[in-house]
Amino acid sequence: MKKINLAISGCMGRMGQQLIKSSKKNKKFKLVTLTENRSVNKKFAGIKPELNSENAFKKIDVIIDFTVPDCTLEILKIASKLKKSVVIGTTGFNRTQENRIKKYARQIPILKAGNMSLGVNLLMYLTEIASKSLNDEYLSKIFEVHHKYKKDYPSGTALMLGKGIADGKNKNLYNLIGKKFLNKKSFPYGKKINFNSIRKGEIIGEHEVKFSSGKEIITLNHEAFDRTLYSDGALTASEWLMKKKPGLYSMRDLLNFS
Repeated sequence: MKKINLAISGCMGRMGQQLIKSSKKNKKFKLVTLTENRSVNKKFAGIKPELNSENAFKKIDVIIDFTVPDCTLEILKIASKLKKSVVIGTTGFNRTQENRIKKYARQIPILKAGNMSLGVNLLMYLTEIASKSLNDEYLSKIFEVHHKYKKDYPSGTALMLGKGIADGKNKNLYNLIGKKFLNKKSFPYGKKINFNSIRKGEIIGEHEVKFSSGKEIITLNHEAFDRTLYSDGALTASEWLMKKKPGLYSMRDLLNFS
């Protein structure tokens, strides 16, 4: 079976480093290219990282991107010209950037996920079901914890869960986002979805969704213990995306949740 030629963008980051390890163990992939948005004078898995360019991506089949939003858009511009598939694990996009991603998806297959974990995507699905089932008497809020090096907040996963709540109400997430707290011991419910983000230690990821009517509280949560959870999911997404036509996909499409 022909191996999938893989590029990893953001190879110096935590997820990039984990993806290098996971891809080398996965017999379906051949790691061909590593890229960063700055010069790197060392090799990883025998490969010296390059800057994002047409030449860097010329011989690959799919790019896995764990960078920052501006870098992701640079990668998509190149990938759309070369007709390469892209798996986006980067988070922190604003609405304008999200719209640009949608435009690129008309030209190439893109799978974008704030979290590559099966469990988290199941949590999002359950969150949507709960939101749809509960009336407007129930207020909701989202709590998340990540390692101290994570810069964006709320996390991409927290926003995914917020989208689950919004989709359950047939509303737009951006119209439901309430207050965004950082490192608060406690935070309130509100008419919109409030978020609280904790940044500490080496925590891989914890997420919790709460619905409260004032008479009862319903809690849905997920905790990750091993970063390979995400790298394995990204590789699965890459293999799946190879068979797809241009479009914007999610892990929900891959997992075939109705």
